Amino acid sequence: MKARVTVMPKQTVLDPQGVAVRDAIHHLGLPAASEVRVGKFMEIDIDDAAAGDRAALEGRLHALCRDLLSNPVIEDYHLELDAR
Repeated sequence: MKARVTVMPKQTVLDPQGVAVRDAIHHLGLPAASEVRVGKFMEIDIDDAAAGDRAALEGRLHALCRDLLSNPVIEDYHLELDAR
């Protein structure tokens, strides 16, 4: 089983790294790029035998995303859980 987690700055939070990337994109010849947001992507392989109940696993993954992988004050996360 794979869990995919995408963490992005909240839309209301200034993303200075995204601004720097957007400015570099403009400098490299693509002035039409109006906004860039920079985030993180994690792919977690989970042993099916140890995963147990899917609903319980999803709850544990949401807690992991909230408590470890993202900062809920300034970031949002999106979790996808797929069978292999």
